[in-house]
Amino acid sequence: MRSWAGEQNFTYRFVGDELFDPLPDDILQRTVDRTVVATDLARLYALREGLREGFAAVVWCDADVLIVRPDCLKLPDDAYALGREVWVQGPPDDLRAYVKVHNAFLLFRQGNSFLEFYLDTALRLIRAHQGPMVPQLIGPKLLTAIHNVIGCPVFESFAALSPLVVRDLLSGGGSALKLFQRRHSVTPAAVNLCGSMVANGALTDEEIGALIDLLSSRPSVLG
Repeated sequence: MRSWAGEQNFTYRFVGDELFDPLPDDILQRTVDRTVVATDLARLYALREGLREGFAAVVWCDADVLIVRPDCLKLPDDAYALGREVWVQGPPDDLRAYVKVHNAFLLFRQGNSFLEFYLDTALRLIRAHQGPMVPQLIGPKLLTAIHNVIGCPVFESFAALSPLVVRDLLSGGGSALKLFQRRHSVTPAAVNLCGSMVANGALTDEEIGALIDLLSSRPSVLG
């Protein structure tokens, strides 16, 4: 990611736990055991701060994003954009591709009208929510719900890989990978490796490592 940013003459920043500093106290209390939700919100504060600093545009990329075709990764001209998620899951005889959007990639330009709306909506949702929070509450779930109504700009080159697609890539092909490729409008230039799938046991560190090696040496396998 750092090298791609340099090639594009972009300012690169890696953000650690200081990301959470701007979050209101009540939000920190509500998300104390939901770090993913807190992170999804905190990135919006960081992006807004970047625009307030005077940058013409700000981009968020998750730490588990891999750019596989940097020459093909050109930011869209839209005022804002979200990443594309084609999530393949299900048994072998009934695979489904759920076409959504994700926030592992976010782009906001000066003057966009979406960032403040999204931030305010996410705050309201967290404060109004009762019971356990799913990790994707204000990330892909909220964004996909909004997208389904208003049709947000989507950066199709920025994809996400489900465990079934990962395993097909590592094994040289399969029905999940074919479905993923069929439902994507373009061949991805960057992918969210979905490291959270390791935490919940759906993938292993060894599989993620092998996937990085594969995509780094043979990005064409995605298309």
